[in-house]
Amino acid sequence: MTAAERPKRWGITLPLHRIPLPEQRDVIARLTDLGYTDAWSSEVNDADAFTPLALASQWAPGLRLGTAVAPIYTRGPGLLAVSAATLESLAPGRFVFGIGTSSPLVVEQWNDVLLERPYQRTLDMLRFLHAALAGEKVTEDYETFTIRGFRLEVPPASPPPLALAALRPGMIKLAATEAEGVITNWLSPGDVIQVRGVAGPGPELIARVWVCPSADPDIARAAGRRLIARYLTVPVYAAFHTWLGRGDALAPMLAGWAVGDRKQTLAGISDEVVDELIVYGTPRVCRERIADYLEHGLDTAVIRIIPAPGVDVAQAVRDLGRDG
Repeated sequence: MTAAERPKRWGITLPLHRIPLPEQRDVIARLTDLGYTDAWSSEVNDADAFTPLALASQWAPGLRLGTAVAPIYTRGPGLLAVSAATLESLAPGRFVFGIGTSSPLVVEQWNDVLLERPYQRTLDMLRFLHAALAGEKVTEDYETFTIRGFRLEVPPASPPPLALAALRPGMIKLAATEAEGVITNWLSPGDVIQVRGVAGPGPELIARVWVCPSADPDIARAAGRRLIARYLTVPVYAAFHTWLGRGDALAPMLAGWAVGDRKQTLAGISDEVVDELIVYGTPRVCRERIADYLEHGLDTAVIRIIPAPGVDVAQAVRDLGRDG
């Protein structure tokens, strides 16, 4: 299926920030009625990638579910295959297994695992998962790990599609050739065109869209600056934005970060950069800006609500539904 043939999808990130997971049932159960087609998890230091989706599979059986992403260094190959098979059994035909390398902070500093040869490990993991989720018995010396006699006890009747987190041309091309989807993050609607140009029309293009549903520009920009400083100072994201052509605009931020000056780091992020990367405004304005990503070639927009003063996350979910 090409980009022109695929339906445009409207997703939300789970778990919802500031709402205890057991209390999210009522909100999640209404998502399809609000116009959401998807729910995608994240995994950093909040919830794991699978538990919120397992709950959503029962609370909202009309949603497509996806991991964005399950890390490939902090979880072993067999465990990843088992987790994916379990989610597929809970949501047959409506689960997308998104994987990625994560970051040195998560992998090395928080989990004491070396993040080495990310491109090769990603390639090896994609090939292993395709074989394992197809029910094959895998015995293979991959370049970055070795598998001896692994087979799923209950393989999925239909293997879930794989998607890969990718920020620059090498990984984007790998996703386009070895997976069924490309997952990206922190980009503007115009940037979608550049990513799609590398990916080509074949793979589904999925991106998290950061949304602060506040009509106060000062509140939204302050919240956006804090997140941009948290993410875009990470070397892989900084390199991604240099490739996108935003290197000079981010140089003042990176200069402040390099000397450990948080105030200078935040001050180095211009209003123009925030306005490009953060969706904010009234619910109607936010929905229009999210739709702009889809019009520029994105297949699936995954909303990530940014908490800020005056923002009620549950109400924001209701306001930002495509049918809102």
